[in-house]
Amino acid sequence: MDEAEVEGNGSEAALKLIPLGGLGEIGLNMMVVEYGDSIIVIDCGLMFPDEHMLGIDIAIPDISYLIENREKVKAFIITHGHEDHVGALPFVLPEINAPIYATTLTIGLIEAKLTEHGLLGSTVFETVRPRDVVSVGPFEVEFIRVSHSIVDGCGLAITTPAGVVVHTGDFKFDQTPVDGEVLDYARFSEYGERGVLALMSDSTNVEKEGYTISEKEVGLRIDTVFGRCEGRIILATFSSNIHRIQQVFDAAVKHGRKVILNGRSMVANSAIARTLGYLSASDGLIVEMSELSKLPPDRVVLLTTGSQGEPMSALTRMAVDSHKQIKVQPGDTIILSSKFIPGNERAISTMMNHLYRRGAEVIYEKVSEIHVSGHASREELKIMINMVKPKYFIPVHGEYRHLVLHARLARQVGVEHENAMVAEDGDIVEFNGAGAGITGRVESGRIFIDGKGVGDVGSLVIKDRMHLSKDGMVLAVVVLNMTTGDVTSGPDIISRGFVLEEEGAELIERAKFEVVEALKELGPEACTEGSEVKSTVKRVLRKLFNKELQRRPVILPIVIEV
Repeated sequence: MDEAEVEGNGSEAALKLIPLGGLGEIGLNMMVVEYGDSIIVIDCGLMFPDEHMLGIDIAIPDISYLIENREKVKAFIITHGHEDHVGALPFVLPEINAPIYATTLTIGLIEAKLTEHGLLGSTVFETVRPRDVVSVGPFEVEFIRVSHSIVDGCGLAITTPAGVVVHTGDFKFDQTPVDGEVLDYARFSEYGERGVLALMSDSTNVEKEGYTISEKEVGLRIDTVFGRCEGRIILATFSSNIHRIQQVFDAAVKHGRKVILNGRSMVANSAIARTLGYLSASDGLIVEMSELSKLPPDRVVLLTTGSQGEPMSALTRMAVDSHKQIKVQPGDTIILSSKFIPGNERAISTMMNHLYRRGAEVIYEKVSEIHVSGHASREELKIMINMVKPKYFIPVHGEYRHLVLHARLARQVGVEHENAMVAEDGDIVEFNGAGAGITGRVESGRIFIDGKGVGDVGSLVIKDRMHLSKDGMVLAVVVLNMTTGDVTSGPDIISRGFVLEEEGAELIERAKFEVVEALKELGPEACTEGSEVKSTVKRVLRKLFNKELQRRPVILPIVIEV
């Protein structure tokens, strides 16, 4: 059914799916499910900045629609504990204070995050287990176990008055998971037999043919590397990948090494997982950093954060020899047990180059299969669609090309062409008596977090930062007598990131001369108007610098009135 047929048929009884993040990008996941006067929100994730978001710490979804309808929001339903699914909660909960439904480890990770922001006491948690069914307004939500690169991940079956909607969460079909907890084929298939209105499915690996390798295979490769290393081992991975951490612990025990945890999130997440029983370590296996100097190199493994080359991460500081406690040395083996997240390749390559300069051996995904994805590849995506047998299909969690390719894949396995719908952030996907389609849009986008500022850095500020980073800045300071309009001092011209003042001395002097001449032409009366003077200075300097150097620095005229 096309959009025009649905338009105008909206009613309060219509079921609406409204993505506020995650459809058109990797990360920022947030899906609104709305029926009548009730809303549940699936996931509440953040996005880490790309190279265009200069100075930005993180981005979160624009929740204007939720704020406008806050009285309708009944709950946050969280599929798992990755940052791109929970990281925005500390910034959203002050505006939308609704209960959070999630599994045990997911809640443990969220609680630690909310404690840092002083929000723990005001937040209501409802702990669930796979196959639990919770009633929230007109919705019944069943949590269904899936395999992923974090413990306690779940898909969702949401029974609504309009039909059943299945959301896979992030998943893959791991036949030999580390904890033995296999994806719940039975529940997905049972819903498929009953009849599913719509399936929302993870699109991350839709470009990857075949099947995703089991996490246990990584454990075997880690064990092999440990067996041949004679010096220290420094292994970097995501601190949320509890199964990966467990396999490092197991390999360390087998090869007689002690484990030292390094990095704030690695220490914190490991402690949470051990407390909740998701991570086991034999007595004496984990030792403090102070023990490092006392241990022989072949009897230690450092488990650390920083696999993405983050500027202030522990591994990056080791690479540039600025870590206070750990000095990389010849004979060390560095294992990067994670994928290169798009956008981070340059930072990771730079870090690896520094590690090689220190004499270390570096093992990473491109030279050794030391990491596997937590997301389903094409054959697994087909299996999920065939199990659930949805009438309508909506690809989620991916950039636009992923969504298009996933919709095509759904059509190949039997979903009717018009029923595989590619939606983007802000689209309203509506299901009513007339069928289904995209019936409109709500406000959506990204809110930038810069330090303690939430949303005060917008696209214009980012544009200015890019301008400054590309072309530099020129300050032109002029002191004016506001009675006579005479220039009593200056202009003084100061540049940063534009030209070296020593090498560009001739150009700077010429710039001063042309500013003075322009102000003379402006006349004494106009020179008593600060705005006129600023406009003239900016125009003269922009024209000069563009003509001489073909550069357009940010020009900031400063007029001091005396």
